[in-house]
Amino acid sequence: MAHEQSIPERFAPLSELAGNLWFSWNPSAARLFRQASPALWEEVSYNPVRLLQRLSDQDWQRLSADESFLSRFDEVVAAWSAYKAADPWYRKQYPGSTAGGIAYFSAEFGFHESLPIYSGGLGVLAGDHLKSASDLGLPLTGVGLLYRKGYFRQKLDSSGSQTAERVDHDFADHPVLPVKAADGRDLTVQVLIGQEPVTLKVWAAQIGRVTLYLLDADLEENRPETRELTSQLYGGGQEMRIAQELILGVGGVRALRAAGLHPTVYHINEGHAAFLSLERIREYMALGVSYETALELVRASTIFTTHTPVPAGHDTFPTDLFHRYLDGFLPVFGPHRDAVIALGFDSAKQQFNMTYLAMNCAALRNGVSKLHGHVSRMMFHGFLGGFEVDEVPIGHVTNGVHIESWTAPELAELYDRHLAAGWRDDQADAANWHGVRSIPDEELWNVHREKKLQLIEVARANLREQRQRGGESPERVAEAAGLLNPDALTIGFARRFATYKRANLLFKDLPRLSRIVNHPTRPVQFVFAGKAHPADIPGQDLIREIYRVSQLSEFRGKIVMLENYDIGLARSLVQGVDIWLNNPLRPLEASGTSGEKAAMNGVLNFSVLDGWWEEGYDGTNGWAIESDPHSDWQAQEYQNADSFYSRLENEIVPLYYAEGNSGCPHAWVAKMKRSIETLAPEYNTHRMVQDYTREFYVPAMERFAGFAADGYVLAAELAAYKKLAAREWPNVTVTFVEDRPAEPAAPGQKKVDVGLALGELPAGAVYAEIVYYADNSQGIWEPVHAPLTLLGEDGPGKALFRGEIPSHLHHLEHYSVRVRPNHPLFAHRFELPLGFSTVH
Repeated sequence: MAHEQSIPERFAPLSELAGNLWFSWNPSAARLFRQASPALWEEVSYNPVRLLQRLSDQDWQRLSADESFLSRFDEVVAAWSAYKAADPWYRKQYPGSTAGGIAYFSAEFGFHESLPIYSGGLGVLAGDHLKSASDLGLPLTGVGLLYRKGYFRQKLDSSGSQTAERVDHDFADHPVLPVKAADGRDLTVQVLIGQEPVTLKVWAAQIGRVTLYLLDADLEENRPETRELTSQLYGGGQEMRIAQELILGVGGVRALRAAGLHPTVYHINEGHAAFLSLERIREYMALGVSYETALELVRASTIFTTHTPVPAGHDTFPTDLFHRYLDGFLPVFGPHRDAVIALGFDSAKQQFNMTYLAMNCAALRNGVSKLHGHVSRMMFHGFLGGFEVDEVPIGHVTNGVHIESWTAPELAELYDRHLAAGWRDDQADAANWHGVRSIPDEELWNVHREKKLQLIEVARANLREQRQRGGESPERVAEAAGLLNPDALTIGFARRFATYKRANLLFKDLPRLSRIVNHPTRPVQFVFAGKAHPADIPGQDLIREIYRVSQLSEFRGKIVMLENYDIGLARSLVQGVDIWLNNPLRPLEASGTSGEKAAMNGVLNFSVLDGWWEEGYDGTNGWAIESDPHSDWQAQEYQNADSFYSRLENEIVPLYYAEGNSGCPHAWVAKMKRSIETLAPEYNTHRMVQDYTREFYVPAMERFAGFAADGYVLAAELAAYKKLAAREWPNVTVTFVEDRPAEPAAPGQKKVDVGLALGELPAGAVYAEIVYYADNSQGIWEPVHAPLTLLGEDGPGKALFRGEIPSHLHHLEHYSVRVRPNHPLFAHRFELPLGFSTVH
């Protein structure tokens, strides 16, 4: 990587290593940089690019004579070369793949603290997605924005109030480089924001084998106000938000084209990037493709992942704001302008909805856990045609975490010694994790104990910095060095501070909590961390409440609130606490991944059964905070609080201290092992990315290849069918339903004849079925779908269908005839949101 630094030829590979975020999940590379200058490594906040810039000639001379450094350097360079040359999973699974690859768009990416262009879970998930894509060898390219001021640096004052400090980053000091055009100049693209052309510089970050392109508006040729458009992540108001989303979606596609890339599949990670579909439709129309055919081509090759379980969390823009920012862009669609607007228009609220746009332009859609998939189907079942909730075409891929980024290196080395030899390459194979059982209890506990001590030192330094900056007394500053007890059961809670996450749930009964934390022989302590959005006043109030309680005499030193939660602090927390606490209001946690990170380290989860934990918890690998999901939210609040206290008092604390404070707590370690063995193979991003590949990426590649062949003839055929079906559907009716008597050969069944009027639709263009309700094997009342077979035409524009149902059903039982459009090119049964049921 050609940042401005002078590196001796012997160490030339260090430039490439520093400029590739591969170092962030390879401890040997991080140790190499630390060994070069331990003090400087700390001073530059673990940023290898800045480290190399700061090393002096004397440092290089010293390192050239350091045999230990030279040996480690050669090992790391060899490991990096082997990684690049390896034959990874994707190439083995799909050796004949000639597809153009996958473009993964996200508003934020979190890889490492040295590239601060993330705010929290969404960005870290995107970062882990790209890391696993690299490890698995997917032909994937990332697209995002380069935020010069990042999110914000959080500071807490002596009252616990959050201040948001904006830091202006010089990206010459970070692992990103400008992309160069063929003429050697910086690569740029233009996007029309309102009526103003905005020039965007294209940067690239390397994540192992994967390239991430990042767009930056901070250029001299742009107006001062325009230069700020990419300055802050989630900063400013709705005007900045819609401008950023135009830059991400439209500018992102143009950046790929300028870099010579034409991916086959486009993955929209949350609705922020949905404008990319409009740009792709524009591209096809510029080639002479009809609007309807262009839309089918885009739909066939687009995947949309939603992360938000409540309607209020989806980006929407007032109509006047939408037109102010897009009226310069929309004329390219000519007479189809209104149809394009309709793709995202919410007529009920008279707003433009980015999630609607994303769903209308993506044939494949998913939530991020099993429960969230169900919640999403409930949320959008009206939007997507009013089908039964379980039939709404939204699936799920449960989120995971990148194991090698989040597992303590010392623990990963234990895994290397005791797990199957190929565990790093095949993390999703449960058999590879059975070896956890063979790890000696003392070895696992000693690693955990060491990480806990390291966390306490990090926490003490964090608290000392808070108090020094706040001008507190020397006694208060010195007190920080003794806070937190290494022998106490330590519970961590760290995440974005939003009210539904209920960080203050444990304060429902302070006297009861005091008895728990101050037990003379079984003490408990809590470590909190997290940021609230600068505009989220209720979230900031939660932080102040935690700080206030932490300063009460009975909780001082037993409840602490750390500041500036980032990837580095998150690593320390998920590797060092004993319990990971998560108590959102169910079902508002789409997935959550912090508990998954903790699980990889043997930290036990204690959580509401929401998001990933609803499917991960098996009764033996952690604990559940319970409530009646059918109760109102206020009742659930009190039920959850009581469950929290009771389970802590009666199960968790007694187990932790079952063998006293001396030696290894074998029963606790057994539960740690159970947690690792059951959760690690399932909740990692290798499994997640493999799921996306098998269920979404490859099917989309194959479907798009068919649509793109022979001058887009199949895409045009499907577009013509949808146009005909939409026009004729009001004319589709049931003309008669006739029960036929049961035949002696099948006395339990009877035939039903159904006549349909189809207008100008051919008889094979619809699917018909009978729907009735019956008890399943568990005694649950559920719908049964009995298909109707087309017998033939029954006159012009009419067709006759026949099916079988149980003979005891008749028209008074209210079974329904259901009819929906049908075409062999559909991605799923309910691709076209038309259909009706008639009761008989």
